[in-house]
Amino acid sequence: MANARRSSLWIAVGLRIMSQPRSTWTQLSDEQLLAQCAVDTYRASGPGGQKRNKTSSAVRLRHTPTGIIVIAEESRSQHENRAKALRRLRRALYLQLREPPNSQDESWQSAMRDGRVEVTHRDPRYWPIVGIALDALYSEEGRVRDAAERLGITTGNLLQVLEMDPRAWQQANVLRARFGHKPLKS
Repeated sequence: MANARRSSLWIAVGLRIMSQPRSTWTQLSDEQLLAQCAVDTYRASGPGGQKRNKTSSAVRLRHTPTGIIVIAEESRSQHENRAKALRRLRRALYLQLREPPNSQDESWQSAMRDGRVEVTHRDPRYWPIVGIALDALYSEEGRVRDAAERLGITTGNLLQVLEMDPRAWQQANVLRARFGHKPLKS
C-alpha cells in the first residue's frame, strides 16, 4: 500500500497534476520555454518616473502546461522584465514540481566533493540541486534525515543547501507541513 501511495505522490504537485517530468521544461531554451507561455504586458504602478506610467513594461508569464505564473515589473524595460520572468519561471519549476529524486543527475554529481554538495546560490547548478533535494524530501515524506541519506549526504549539508535561499527553505517547510511535520528552523 505504501508503494502505491508513494507512486501516486509523484503526480500530485500541490494542487497541480503533472504527466511529464520537470526536465521536460527545465531543459528547454529560453525561446522554447517562452513559446509555452501566455505572455501579458501591463503598466506597473509604483516609483520609476513618468516613463513607467506610460509604457507597458511589466511582464506576466503563465506557463500553460504547469499553470505556474510569474511576474517581473522592477525594470522600466520590458526586455529586462521578460528575462527576469523567465529566470523566475525556471526557479519556480524546480521549487514547485516534484519527480523521483535522481542523485545521479549531472548537476548533482558535479557539485559533490568528498561526500558533500558544495555549491553557492549563485551557481547555475543551484536550482537543479534544490529541485533534487526537494524531490528527496518529498519522497521521504518530509523527513530530512531520510532524504539526506537517500542523496548520500549529511543532514547538515542538505539543510545548508536549502537554507541558501529563502524560497527553497520555505518550500521545504511547505513539503514538511504537507506530511504533518514541524517547520524547519533556520
